[in-house]
Amino acid sequence: MSLVQNAFSTQSDYFMKGKEFFENEKLEKSKFQFEKDIVFDPKSEKSYLYLAKISNKNNNEEEEENNLKSVLLLNPQNEEAIYMLTLIKIKQSDYDKTKELIEKFTLVCEVFCSKNVELNEKFKKLTPENAENNN
Repeated sequence: MSLVQNAFSTQSDYFMKGKEFFENEKLEKSKFQFEKDIVFDPKSEKSYLYLAKISNKNNNEEEEENNLKSVLLLNPQNEEAIYMLTLIKIKQSDYDKTKELIEKFTLVCEVFCSKNVELNEKFKKLTPENAENNN
């Protein structure tokens, strides 16, 4: 096995181990594996996405948002990242960014399209006229 093949095999092992740890709720071990994967492949979109999921489980919104932004820099059409970032922006009451992300999500969704209704319902509660009615 050549050095390049061996390095690639190790790199994908980091992601697979990280995913396995994540599925078994071993978040710190999982996080470490995804971070190692990113060291070898700074464009590892999937590792950034899993780091965002770990941050979400750990209630670290700032870290989650940063990882989601990294995913979207690498792949602006990653619908899961758009969905997760939209939820953060709704929580932050960022009306303009939420609206922009929902429009983008609607254009790119393939797998998560069923989440569009949920996002729009949450967005309606964020709109200025509804916010006034809730006070």
